[in-house]
Amino acid sequence: MTIDVTEFQRDVIDQSQSVPVVVDFWAAWCGPCRILGPVLERLADEANGTWVLAKLDTEALPDIAVAHGIRGIPTVKLFVDGRPTAEFTGALPEPSVRQWLEKSLPNKHRVSLDHAEALFVSGQDHEALAVVEGVLALDPQNLRARILGAQILLFPDPDRATDLLKGLEEDVEGFEKVESVRTLAEILTKAKDAGSLPDGDMKQEYVSALLAAARKDFDEALKRFIHVIREERYYNDDGARKACIAIFKYLGEGHETTLKHRRDFSGALY
Repeated sequence: MTIDVTEFQRDVIDQSQSVPVVVDFWAAWCGPCRILGPVLERLADEANGTWVLAKLDTEALPDIAVAHGIRGIPTVKLFVDGRPTAEFTGALPEPSVRQWLEKSLPNKHRVSLDHAEALFVSGQDHEALAVVEGVLALDPQNLRARILGAQILLFPDPDRATDLLKGLEEDVEGFEKVESVRTLAEILTKAKDAGSLPDGDMKQEYVSALLAAARKDFDEALKRFIHVIREERYYNDDGARKACIAIFKYLGEGHETTLKHRRDFSGALY
């Protein structure tokens, strides 16, 4: 839904009490505005009323633009509950605008997913998955739910985990986690078919690392992968380095196992 702002209080402030309002501050003479405008309008149509696009002509309403600190156009501000909560300036490409919207718009499932993530971190995978599946039943394209679901399903069902991530590319928020799940899914597959691995002095050590990762013994897996990096860095197409990075991203940079092995990993590389 797209509207032209004529009365800011009514069209933006009051309306944002019931639905998020994205305000496009623009002007007819502004070239970048003519590029960004259609992108916002298309995304607003796709949103199907979950948020509203309000277009404000800064030439027609200069006092409003000044009051809201507009120093360059196009500027886009998000209003929620009568307050500005996020903004950007310039004609961003559509993938970047989508990412900004996903990050900035309030999500009615945020509390549920916060709970699911806490359950996952504490090792209660079954309970966490039940919450995530409930969210996905209501919102199948929820990015955070898809990524968290893939992390939870990675070890019991790697095929289903990777299916949840289909279509997600580098421009999505949290792509590092997407990449880590995909890499670890490959590791789990190779752990089941060690005979397909290339010959080399470090093959057995690499296989042992794969098996340790498959049973979620990340401490042992990282030790062995780092040993492979030191002795035969490019075995299996630099597979040990890729595996270490995937494990670090899966666990998180602040996890005690990541912190324990990060220095040895860097030392092995350089």
